[in-house]
Amino acid sequence: MDALGDADVHDRQAPGLYRFVVGVDRQARPLDAHELAALGDPMAAVFFREGTFPLTVQDVLAGLPQPATKENQSVYLIGEAGQIPSGSAAELPRAMRFAVARAVTGRDVDLLVSTGANEDPAATFLQVVAWDPAARVFNYYMRISPVWVWAGNSWSALAPGSRGHGCFDSHINGSVVMKELKEPWANWQSQAATVRLAPDDPFRADPLYQQVIGAENLELTVRALVSRWTAARLAAVTQDGTVEHPEQLMRHLFTTTAVNLASTATQSSTVTPSSGDLIPPPGFWLNSDALLGDLELPVTAALPPRAPAAHYVASLATFDFALEEQSSHFSQPGDTFFAFVVPEAACEDNDVVRQMVEQGLITPKFAACALMVDFTNPVFSPVRARLMAHVPTTPTAMTELQDHVALAIVEAAGSQPSSSPEGRFAADWALADDTWPKAFAQRIDDYLGHVGRRIRESAGFDDYVRLAESRRRDFKAMRLNEFELTLPTTNIAADVPRLGMNDDGTVAPTS
Repeated sequence: MDALGDADVHDRQAPGLYRFVVGVDRQARPLDAHELAALGDPMAAVFFREGTFPLTVQDVLAGLPQPATKENQSVYLIGEAGQIPSGSAAELPRAMRFAVARAVTGRDVDLLVSTGANEDPAATFLQVVAWDPAARVFNYYMRISPVWVWAGNSWSALAPGSRGHGCFDSHINGSVVMKELKEPWANWQSQAATVRLAPDDPFRADPLYQQVIGAENLELTVRALVSRWTAARLAAVTQDGTVEHPEQLMRHLFTTTAVNLASTATQSSTVTPSSGDLIPPPGFWLNSDALLGDLELPVTAALPPRAPAAHYVASLATFDFALEEQSSHFSQPGDTFFAFVVPEAACEDNDVVRQMVEQGLITPKFAACALMVDFTNPVFSPVRARLMAHVPTTPTAMTELQDHVALAIVEAAGSQPSSSPEGRFAADWALADDTWPKAFAQRIDDYLGHVGRRIRESAGFDDYVRLAESRRRDFKAMRLNEFELTLPTTNIAADVPRLGMNDDGTVAPTS
């Protein structure tokens, strides 16, 4: 969650709960008794309706009805500078954050707390995402001392006025967010890496720090919470047999609403020209989670392709890789702690598509046909996004939604080149039901074969570095990009054209 912009609560002296939904409310105001009673999450039930407004994360956790145990509470630690040795960069801010997952009303996590870790608990930020089991939404709260602000709920993320504003610039789909979701969980304390502290760092004595466990556990929690909201959302928008805003669902299939960040599992500092092969993340090449995982296309090619470590080491010098933090004038040559960090298709986008298929809103074939349009560019594809023009923006019967979209695309394809997004979709949609999985798998096999050969050439690998940087820059334009040290810098000019991947494994400028 981000700062609440123009919320005028700093001058309020009496603790209380205020409403300020950025993009909707002009100024903060106290919630009235009816609004407060309608909030059914643990923060409202345990604290706010009782007139209690905890100041710190310690106050929140201590005020919950059951004492903390290993079964109901987990503490995690993240810091973009956390794996840079403290003695090597005295000027670099060491701000770290705790993420606390707590089950309050049952076995499932219904409270996520985010706060500064190695700072004054009463002065640092304190943000809470709380699940309301009755309304089946997440409520978003932030403490702005001495008051708390309700910043909206999951539906606010989808509403035109508040979408993309305030905390919903990162919680763009109303769900919880963990950008570095997969192994090696870059920047998190995990089984893959430890946040580095000086031996005499007083932070070691912090009781919450002493409870920190690996982010591999948080991945499981976040995936479950994303799926919980997706299920609640789909149930709500289809309860009367009509989808009021079809475009809000289909954009998860045709566009990139969010991303996760993936990397190799190899620490960049350990890679030498003789290290053997480096394995970029599968999600760099295609949406493997959706196409190979959820849709189970019978791909036989080895994934992911492997690159000679010597090419990677050479690229660090060729492209002048560095980690930089401007406010502290910190600069360090080289890549991020784990090599080759890139954006990939977001768990929350894939989860909506997966559940739409499971519930019969769309068929596996329709999902696959859409994803195979420009499948070599799993994120930030302007080609695939063009198909949104054929999605209705008015209420549409559930049973008619897929056919409505498919028919509109196929009709449009009649006046478009076969290479157009519409032409590609239409050709795939015409495949027989018993042949399309193998046809798509063969196309992916051929593509991965091309990539596997090109990545072993120095020039080919350098092209993939340029492509990775192009996608990183698309990510940097998103509000999800909060910290400079999340990604490396390079000497690639700022005005170079955006790049895309072709089916033959070559890289070329794209619109």
